[in-house]
Amino acid sequence: MNEVAQIKQTLPAQAEADVLPHNIEAEQQLLGAILTNNDVYDRISSLVKAEHFYDPVHSRIFEIAAARIQKNALASPVTLKAFLEDDAGLKELGGPPYLARLAGAAISSFAARDYAQMLYDLAVRRELIGLGRDIAAKAAKIEVASEPKEQIIEAEQRLYKLGEQGVAERGFQSFLKAVTEAVNSANAAYQRDGGLAGISTGLIDLDKKLGGLHPSDLLILAGRPSMGKTSLATNIAFNVAKAYKRGRLPDGSEGAIEGGVVGFYSLEMSAEQLAARILSEASEVPSEQIRRGDMTEQEFRRFVEAAKSLEACPLYIDDTPALPISQVAARARRLKRTHGLDVLMVDYLQLLKGSSKESRVQEVSEITQGLKAIAKELHIPVIALSQLSRNVESREDKRPQLSDLRESGSIEQDADVVMFVYRDEYYKEREKPGDHELEKMAQWQSVMESVHGKAEVIIGKQRHGPIGSVELSFEGRFTRFGNLAKAWQEGSDGGY
Repeated sequence: MNEVAQIKQTLPAQAEADVLPHNIEAEQQLLGAILTNNDVYDRISSLVKAEHFYDPVHSRIFEIAAARIQKNALASPVTLKAFLEDDAGLKELGGPPYLARLAGAAISSFAARDYAQMLYDLAVRRELIGLGRDIAAKAAKIEVASEPKEQIIEAEQRLYKLGEQGVAERGFQSFLKAVTEAVNSANAAYQRDGGLAGISTGLIDLDKKLGGLHPSDLLILAGRPSMGKTSLATNIAFNVAKAYKRGRLPDGSEGAIEGGVVGFYSLEMSAEQLAARILSEASEVPSEQIRRGDMTEQEFRRFVEAAKSLEACPLYIDDTPALPISQVAARARRLKRTHGLDVLMVDYLQLLKGSSKESRVQEVSEITQGLKAIAKELHIPVIALSQLSRNVESREDKRPQLSDLRESGSIEQDADVVMFVYRDEYYKEREKPGDHELEKMAQWQSVMESVHGKAEVIIGKQRHGPIGSVELSFEGRFTRFGNLAKAWQEGSDGGY
């Protein structure tokens, strides 16, 4: 009797009888190949994860072996024995000697990739069968609370996860896996010379404060009208898209190694107006001149050149008005599947629609929870713009604070980061004294000089970092925010 048949005999009869597609022999032989030659793991790690194994014991063996190999430690029947000695499932299969038999039944390493592909495909088939059964069972059960539209959205969400990750439901994951992911994230930041773990906004001081834009985070960017919320959002979107470079990620998959693909929901401005804003910044031609077509030949040439260079930018704009939050999620999933998606912008939160008919507060709560869910599901940062209440205007100090957020409870609660855009220049301009008040005029001009071309981003909440204020430059003509050179940097480029 050969090794594989011998091992197969030790498995419970239930595994044979189960109708779900699986291949125990392929699992055994792939595990055997990894235990006899750890280099095999590097070839198959981007394709197969622990959850793709049908037998739970095989899943645990793979997870522990993977953790050891990632630490540059040996994974063999002898080293794994200590971790699995008390495993009840392994005892049913004959205890630690089963590991040695796995190694004895190993396939040659060149076939490992084919076996891994087979296991992945079988796992996806099992998930599809389970998903299909769930959808059919829910559709057959007629309940008032369970609308068909909601069922379609839920089914689409689960199918998306299955297409992206090879598993529709994650459920609980071991601490070992969570720790590995945390270490990988810290390693990515360390490889960038202790720089950013997230995507760069293109604004150096803001990056230092935030550590970049982190996957799964919901960032709220709030401000009163005319403060430059949309300008800052388009600047960040343009910086991220412009820096986009595709390559191989540490986990072996393909993706953005710099910058990223940006999705921009523009519920207030049309796609054309938004494009004009970005072109104004890139070509350094004031946006009102672009709108009127009032440009010199040199400006027009700069404008056309900027348009040509931006053609290849992976920035996708959706300007559908009054979008329901469920549609935002569905369209974002589709964009990620078709073109990729690394950062999502929403301009602005109060223009989205929720399904709640009870109250506006309830509706906004549903919207912010929906945006946070999108960030976690698609593993991307979501930046949502938000309006502030008029309370700001009645105060002496016009700097915004968390309590100024409209329908603030849920926005403040669900966000990982809350930032406020503030330009003192805007308010000081409106305090201009009469021409006959010479002393006041001199004081006003002095104040205007000190605040001219400056903006602040006030970080009022940050779940994973410090709060505080970041100074930026602001060029109103081109609606452009930039890095502000400090006094001690003037005369040199200061690294900017």
